[in-house]
Parts: sequence; C-alpha cells; structure tokens
Amino acid sequence: MIELPAPYLLFLGDVTNPLDAKTAMGLRDWRPERCIGQYRLSGCSVDLGLPEMDFSAAVAAGVKSVVIGVAPSGGALKAEWVSALAEATRAGLSVVSGLHRRLNEEPELVKAAAASGQQLVDVRVPPASIPIASGRRRSGKRLLMVGTDCCVGKKYSALALHKALAERGIAATFRATGQTGILIAGGGIPMDAVVSDFLSGAAETLTPDAASGHWDVIEGQGSLFHPAYAAVTLGLIHGSQPDAMVLCHAVGRTVIDEYEDYPVPVLRECITQYERAARVTNEQSSVVCVSLNTEGLNDAEALAACDKVSTETGLQCVDPMRHVLDPILDVLP
Repeated sequence: MIELPAPYLLFLGDVTNPLDAKTAMGLRDWRPERCIGQYRLSGCSVDLGLPEMDFSAAVAAGVKSVVIGVAPSGGALKAEWVSALAEATRAGLSVVSGLHRRLNEEPELVKAAAASGQQLVDVRVPPASIPIASGRRRSGKRLLMVGTDCCVGKKYSALALHKALAERGIAATFRATGQTGILIAGGGIPMDAVVSDFLSGAAETLTPDAASGHWDVIEGQGSLFHPAYAAVTLGLIHGSQPDAMVLCHAVGRTVIDEYEDYPVPVLRECITQYERAARVTNEQSSVVCVSLNTEGLNDAEALAACDKVSTETGLQCVDPMRHVLDPILDVLP
C-alpha cells in the first residue's frame, strides 16, 4: 500500500479540458475527506468547486501534499508546472504525481525538496519484478471494465460496483490499473507504465488466485478502439481473464477523444470485439451489461438514454452514478 501525506491540495495546472483533470476529479469524488482545496495556474478553466488556495494558505490549513490532479496525453510534466511545484515544496508541501515524467527526474524539484525536507512521490511506477504471463487460469472471479474510448467512466463504474458488491455482502476487491485509481485505493499497478511484454503478466499479478466467490473488480485502461492506447487494453484483457465485462460508454461520444478521424463503433460491434479478445484466455468471458456515463443529462433524459442503449444491445444499462446497480449485480455469472 502507498502511504501519502494527507490531506491534499489538488494541482490543476493550466488545463482547459475537463477530461485532462480526471485525477483531481476522481480524488474529489471518491476521497473527498482528503481534498482541502485546488490550485490553478493562469488560463486554467477547470473548476473542482473546492476552495482556491495558494501554497502558504494550504500549509496553514493543514495540507501536507500537492497532488498533480491532471493526466494530459502522454503524461508530460510542463516546465511551468515544475516551477510552481518547486514553490510548493519550498512552502512546506510534498508533491505527489501520477505522470509518466517522474518528479525525481526534475533537478529543480529534487533540489527544492531536498532543501525543504519534503517528499517527491511518483505513483506511476510498476513493481520491479513482473513476470511474463503464464496463461494459467486462476481461482476466484474477475469483473473487468472495458470502454468505447478513454475517459468514459471505467474507474467510476468499477468503484461503484465494488461498493455495491460489498453492500450485498459479497467479497470483492477493487483492482486499480491507473494512477488515479492507485491514488484512490492506495495500491495497484499502473498498466500503462509496464513494458509491453509484461502487460499480461502484470494483470495476472494484479488479480491473483482468490476464494471461489470473491470478485476482483478491475478498473480497466484505454480502449480497444483507441489508436494510441489499445495495446494496454488488450494486455489487461488477456492477463486478467475476465469472467464478465462491463462496457462503459459516454452518452454523445461519437469519435475518439482527441482523434476525431476515428469514430466510436456502434455498441454491438464493441461488444463483439471485446468478447473476441477476452475469449483468447477465457472462452466463457462475455460483456454482461453497459455502464452509461450520462453526465450533462437530466434524470429523465438519462433514463431514456439507458433504455435506448438496452434496446440497441439487448443488455441491462445503467449510469452507476445515478442508478441502483442491482441490474448489473443480478447478471454476474
């Protein structure tokens, strides 16, 4: 488990796309007790609804860490962000990051942290010794979130389903596969930081043998239909050997985010492709339901959108952030 100095100030940089702030939003929504405020640079238009704080005010309020709450494409760390984060360490705050570019590779940050005695914590670091996948079937059950695109609600769906299973008294573990999930859960494997030969082995490591009635609820990563990130999705599918999958989709999403030449396939085609991929290592695997992100719709519109998807796919469809999850739990094998 990762022990992070809490509570947090969420750093939003200068992002303008809410999808880039998914780490901050995930922490705000799933670990609100740890999130004290937000810090934004000039030009940032994303607002978490948390108090605005500079670093001195955050320290006075008891904040222990600045968490980089953005996840831009490629996991880059901008130079102007480095200067601001160095200022945070000098003010007395540790810095936590889930980016590919590691904090400990930034000389300015290393120098500032050493002088102030603060920590630089990189969470997007896979375990040192990940084996090649064995392909061996493991005991226990596995429920994997898969998506029509990135940033459609896989993590939220997994967390909500994990909570619902626990409320039913069913043994379950949330398995984080990305930096935000790891920050929320306190552990996991950042699949997109694993060397490709070891992706499926990492998924096997993340989802070990378990009791026959136990469910691993796996966050999911990327999308088979994403031109940049499909590889990590496929490795996770093959290694996790899911008994069931939940197809996650965002209402109104018709093209891959930031890749407008790539349309999102119709949902029935997505289901077919995911089942074909999963049955390489688990011939019984199937998509059992659809999780629909209905953000931006009112309640009546959300219900209508779910009904439409159910008709199109022949599967139960709910928004896990609005609706009860019994329809999903009831169809798990």
